[in-house]
Amino acid sequence: MSHWSDSIRTQYLSGAANQFVLHGNVNDRLLLPADEEDMTGKTASARIGNLKDYLVGHQLAKFDIVLSYDLGGGLRIESGSDLFHKLNPRELPKNDPVQCIGYLDYFIRYCANLRQIQPGDREADEAPSIAGKNYHVAALIFGADMIFPMSNQNRDYQLSSMAAVVRSWSRETHFLDQNLAIFLIAENLNDLHPLLARNQRAAELEIEMPGADELKEAFNFFADEFPKSLTNFKSDPGLPAERLAGASLGSIEGLLKAREFLNEPLVEDDLADLKKQLVEQDSQGLIEFLEPTRTLDDVYGHDAIKTWVRQDIALWQQNDLEAMPMGYLLCGPVGTGKTYIVECLAGEAGVPVVKMKNFRDRWVGSTEGNLEKIFNMLHALGRCIVFIDEADQALGSRNAGSGDSGVSGRVYSMMAKEMSDTDNRGRILWILASSRPDLIEVDLKRPGRVDVKIPLFPAHEKTEAYLLIRALCKKHDLKLPKETPAELIDLIPTLVTPGAAESLAIKVYRLVKTKGVEPLEALRDCLDEYQNPIPQDVMDFQIGLAVREASDLDFVPEHYRSFGQI
Repeated sequence: MSHWSDSIRTQYLSGAANQFVLHGNVNDRLLLPADEEDMTGKTASARIGNLKDYLVGHQLAKFDIVLSYDLGGGLRIESGSDLFHKLNPRELPKNDPVQCIGYLDYFIRYCANLRQIQPGDREADEAPSIAGKNYHVAALIFGADMIFPMSNQNRDYQLSSMAAVVRSWSRETHFLDQNLAIFLIAENLNDLHPLLARNQRAAELEIEMPGADELKEAFNFFADEFPKSLTNFKSDPGLPAERLAGASLGSIEGLLKAREFLNEPLVEDDLADLKKQLVEQDSQGLIEFLEPTRTLDDVYGHDAIKTWVRQDIALWQQNDLEAMPMGYLLCGPVGTGKTYIVECLAGEAGVPVVKMKNFRDRWVGSTEGNLEKIFNMLHALGRCIVFIDEADQALGSRNAGSGDSGVSGRVYSMMAKEMSDTDNRGRILWILASSRPDLIEVDLKRPGRVDVKIPLFPAHEKTEAYLLIRALCKKHDLKLPKETPAELIDLIPTLVTPGAAESLAIKVYRLVKTKGVEPLEALRDCLDEYQNPIPQDVMDFQIGLAVREASDLDFVPEHYRSFGQI
């Protein structure tokens, strides 16, 4: 909290800005600092509140008048009510945005005019107690992205005119000369009207998700508030703070309140599952965690790939990040186990693996807002792997045309910027997966965003295909001979992917259970009329793409290297 708060103070007192756009984790709970001594000599203790509590009670505590506006509550006087009514006896308007913004503009200009009144003017004689004064006035506009939304900004002249009025408060000289502070609070910057989101005279500040240090302070406070919930962490309240980093303070507070009511103390073994639950809840379905129940030992074959990845993980765990890749691209035909390898990599690395779900939305600006929210949460998680499946569709395109109102191009721009941010090296490892890597923009696959491109291929020899099928049958407790049976050699297909082998294993299991036959006989029946689920021409094409994408030929078996020739 202190970072953005200090920035507001510096920019306001220096005169660099009087308008502040706060976005990001603006709806979370905050640990409010203890107040200074009051007239009785007592000091109020720290407490949990929201952003309005902090701004009104601490950031703007010395301001003469603080007003707030939001669509639900309308225009309100947060502090300085007596002075406000003395300056302006007019009745406050209702919730209508046009009326409320117009009223704020009137009042702010009125205060600016009061400052200009000189002794001897008629106005000074009529109201000597208020004339010539430069009052400190602040206005807080909550839900600014709903009051001034991005959608249809080119056609809605009333919306654009309101945004232009608010922007003028940061630009006109008489506003800059008075003690005026304007705060626009929006959850997603990308949802805010561009006249305000891209105002060069305004300071744009991101309120990030609470990090481990902020959560430690909060848990020290919670230790007294929820003694039953935290009874197992009396000696070290910082431990749950470190383990739950990435969750919002509000969701953690809600968890502790429920546990306190039920008299169910937190247990260290529960923290990982609780973090997953809280973060997924905060994301509102935009991300999910993959369960790291496997390691690379569970991956059949791919020895060169496993060696490389394990070396990278070792560097990561030793905090030697100079050679640590920013991201991987897993490419290969459909069914070659790209998602499975990510799950195994998660277990090997011992860090959370987050899968970005469908963040695209039908409403203009919502897709970009969803991405912005995802990035905020990823930054708070600490070390993590971010998995983007079907990356050729999810990542957007530089030149997508006008069919999607430019959404795809903006998604591409946001992803490119985030993936190349060197501050993320060693904190976020991006893994993209696609069977059509040729459809991913070249800039998104370049070194510095994706440093290692790993191709995955189907089994190309009959013996290799049999061993793959046997390994997957073993998962279903189906025992097959270790050596390839001679009677199956002619039946075993080539170019068998792990997905196809898994499908065969399930069919074998079904025959064993429904007809009571032996696994070997069931496998023979399944192979007798087997047809590869992927057409041969599609398989060859996708293999060729994977070969050409490979960042190291050691990843490509000798048999497949000719597929990459054009």
